[in-house]
Amino acid sequence: MTPPALTEQDVRAAVRDARLRLADTLAALPREAWATPSLAAGWTVRDVAAHLTTTTRETWADVLREAVRARFSFDRMTHDVAVRRARAFTPGQLVAQLRESAASDRRMPMSGPLDPLMDLVVHALDVGRPLGLPDATPPDVAVAVASYLAGNRLMGGPRRRAGLRLEATDVDWSVGAGPLVRGPVHDLLLVLTGRPAGLAALTGDGVAALRDRVR
Repeated sequence: MTPPALTEQDVRAAVRDARLRLADTLAALPREAWATPSLAAGWTVRDVAAHLTTTTRETWADVLREAVRARFSFDRMTHDVAVRRARAFTPGQLVAQLRESAASDRRMPMSGPLDPLMDLVVHALDVGRPLGLPDATPPDVAVAVASYLAGNRLMGGPRRRAGLRLEATDVDWSVGAGPLVRGPVHDLLLVLTGRPAGLAALTGDGVAALRDRVR
């Protein structure tokens, strides 16, 4: 595996840039595009944008209250919070919130230093791919996030890639040993997080096994 090359300062800068880049993307969308289904199952573009504004705003009390409300299902909790927030704020307000918190170091309780960056990079794909937008994450950031996801049990990366070798075709990154799966790093990011949309761009003897693990 190619080790992450980002320093702590690099990560902070990448988070800021990713928030501002996504805010610019969202601000340019026509109103109807906000209702487009994203790559995250059950989430619209507007829901994804709303979710990304919670990172610097949720407190321990908020998380505990929402966890109880969602019967301690993490997926249900994050979805429900995002949907309620999407209904509470206009698209313009959500864009403004992303911009005003761009340089914030605050992150969700129980999350690690790379989690906000991972969230932004993956959700930018969730938004951009259905709208036909180019993948804009810089290569060094994509490599750092790919390495992080490959070892992140909560996100399912180790389970999905077990016994396979994943190799990016557009950046210097690979992980694992076994039947080969090759493709653009952004598509590898998608399948590591369980998004089938990344499968079409992948080639190699390991794709069939990987497809069975991507749900």
